Amino acid sequence: MTVSTADGAQMLTLVLPDGATREVPYGTLPREVVGSIGPRLLLAAIAVAVDGEVQDLQTPLRKGGKFVVITEKDPRALDVLRHSGAHILATAVRRLRPDAKIGFGPAIEGGFYYDFEVAKPFTPDDLEAFEKEMAKVAAEKLPFVREEVSQAVAKQRFVDDPLKLERLEDFEGTDEIISTYTDGPFVDLCRGPHVPDTSYLKHFKLLSAAGAYWRGDEKRQMLQRIYATAFFKKDELDAHLHQMEEAKRRDHRVVGKQLDLFHFFPVAPGAAFWTPRGTTLYNTIQDFVQERQRDAFIEVKTPLLYTKKLWEQSGHWGKYKENMFLVLNNETDEHDMSLKPMNCPSHHLFFASHKHSYRELPMRYVTFDVLHRNELSGALSGLTRVRQFAQDDCHVYLREDQIADEVKFLMDFILGYYDAFGLTATLKFATRPPERIGSDELWDRAEAALRAALEATGRPYEMKEGDGAFYGPKIDFDVTDSIGRQWQLGTIQLDYNAPERFDLEYVGEDNAAHRPVVIHRAVSGSFERFIAILIEHFAGAFPVWLSPEQVRVLPIADDLAPQAEEIAKRMRAAGIRATYDQRNETLNYRIREAETMKVPYMAVVGRREAEAGTLAVRARGAAGKKQDIVSIDAFIARVTEEIRTRALTATGAEG
Repeated sequence: MTVSTADGAQMLTLVLPDGATREVPYGTLPREVVGSIGPRLLLAAIAVAVDGEVQDLQTPLRKGGKFVVITEKDPRALDVLRHSGAHILATAVRRLRPDAKIGFGPAIEGGFYYDFEVAKPFTPDDLEAFEKEMAKVAAEKLPFVREEVSQAVAKQRFVDDPLKLERLEDFEGTDEIISTYTDGPFVDLCRGPHVPDTSYLKHFKLLSAAGAYWRGDEKRQMLQRIYATAFFKKDELDAHLHQMEEAKRRDHRVVGKQLDLFHFFPVAPGAAFWTPRGTTLYNTIQDFVQERQRDAFIEVKTPLLYTKKLWEQSGHWGKYKENMFLVLNNETDEHDMSLKPMNCPSHHLFFASHKHSYRELPMRYVTFDVLHRNELSGALSGLTRVRQFAQDDCHVYLREDQIADEVKFLMDFILGYYDAFGLTATLKFATRPPERIGSDELWDRAEAALRAALEATGRPYEMKEGDGAFYGPKIDFDVTDSIGRQWQLGTIQLDYNAPERFDLEYVGEDNAAHRPVVIHRAVSGSFERFIAILIEHFAGAFPVWLSPEQVRVLPIADDLAPQAEEIAKRMRAAGIRATYDQRNETLNYRIREAETMKVPYMAVVGRREAEAGTLAVRARGAAGKKQDIVSIDAFIARVTEEIRTRALTATGAEG
C-alpha cells in the first residue's frame, strides 16, 4: 500500500509476518527496514520479499505489502546465492580472460550458468582456473554495489560489450529501471537480486562448459556457457555432486544402449527406434496402463493428420502453431494441415458426434496414438525430449457437480500407478498463464472448481502461479526418483473453454441441453520420457515384471542344451520372458554378460540339476556366487507370482 503525506511524500506500508506494520518513505532500502527490526536479523538476511517478489537489500522499495526477510533457511535464498555466483563467475572469467564478452548469467534449477563470447571454447583447464579465481573473489569479500543509471550511461559503461548493448536496446522506449552491479572493478548489467557481498559464496563447483546460441536463436552466434552450482552448506553441495555422479551413471542414453533398448538415427531426429527388448518394455508399460483403465475408460483411436480448421477451433493454431509440424496441402499449396501434437480435439469430436445423457457422465476417452511436436533440434535429448511420442492421454467429459469426485478418482488412479514403480509424488496447483484463451470469468470458475476439488482430497500441494495450460488450470504430479530428483509427469487439467469452442452438450435431468466440463488427464506424460525416468530410477535393473528378459537359462555344457531349451519353453508357457544361452563360452562369462544385461534371474542347469529336475538360481546382484537350488516348478511359481504382484525386487536380489 502507498499513501501520500501532507507534504507530498509517498509512504509505503509494510506488513511484517507477525501482523505488525511499518510506514517507510518510498525508496527506502530494505536493509534499513531489516536493521530496524533487529541487528542480528540484518546479519542473517540474504534478501527480502515484498508481496512475494524477491529483491535484495539494496534495491529501493517501490511498493508496500507483505514484507518477509529471506535468510538461508528460506528456499528462495538459494536462487539469490546462485545468481550472485553467476556474477562472481563472470568476474573471475574477466580477470583471467579480459577478451571475453559477457552475456547472461541466471540462476537455474540445480545451479546457475553464464554465457561468454570467446574466440576458442573453454577447456577443462580453463574451468579449473576460473574456479580458483572465483574462490579468490569470494575471499576478497567485495560488496555488491547497485546503481540505477540512464540508458546513455549504461551504453557508455558497456561500450566494449556488444551483447550487453543489444540487451540495452530492449529497454528503449520503456519505463524499465536500468541497474548495474559492481564487485571490485567488474560491472554487470543486471536486475539482481544479489547477496550483500562475494564472501557469501563458499561452497560451489563449476560443472561443465557447452555451446549455446545467443538468446537461444540458432541463427545467432555460438557462445560458451559455463554451468555451475552453489549451496550454503558444504554437505548439501557434496550431496548434490554425488547425485549428479549417480545420475551420470544412470543416464538412460548410456544404459539404454547397454541394454539394447532403443536407438536414434539422424534420418529421424527426435524419434526413437525401439529394439525388440525395448519394444517389450514399452508394451509392458502400455499393457499395464490399459489393464488398469479397462473397466472405467473408453479406448479409441483417431487420425494423426488434421486441417487447420480443427486447430483454429481448439485454439492451438493461434497459441501453439510454432510447436506443430505443418503439412503442405497439395490442393491449396498452403501449409494448412498439421500432424496432431495432442489428442484433445479428436476426443472432443468423438464426444460431439453423439447425443449424451447426464447418466452417461463422466465419460472417459483414452488414446495411445503417436503425437508429434516440433521441438528445436538443440533441445532434443534422448527419450526425455523428442519430437515423436505417445501419451496415456485421457479426456473426461463430466457435469460440473462431478468435478470433486472425478478429481479424487483420477488422483488416486495416478498415485496408485506411480506406487507400482516405487515412485512418490507431490502435487502442484498451476493457475492461469499470461498467454491463454477464454474469458476471465471462465478462468475464475475453473480455478475455483479445481482448487476446491484438490483441497477436498486433503492432500498437501504447492502453488505454481501462472503455470497453467493455455486453456485451463491444472494439478501437476512431480515424482521423486530413487536418487532424489523430481520429474513433472502426470497432470489433471480442468477446461471450461473446449466445451464452448466445440459446442459440447449433454441432456440433463431436466431434459434440457447443458455444457459439460472437460478434464485433460495424463499419467505417464509421454511413454518415451517415462521410460527414460524408469531406466534412471532403476539404473536399468528393472523389477521382474518390467524386465524385457526375466530369466536366462544357462546350461553348463553343450549336451545339456536340450534340457535348458525345454526348461525355457516351460517358463515361456507360464508367461515368463525366458531365454536360454547355449553359446560356446565359459559359464562365468555368460553369467557376467547376463549381469551386464541386468537380467533378474540366471537359472543354471548342471548335470545334477538336470537329473533332479532342479535349477541353480542366481538373483541379479546377489552377493558373491550365492545360488539357490530349487525345483523347476517352484522357481516358475516364484517368478510368476512376482510378475502377478508386480513386486519391485526379485527374491534374493540385493540393491
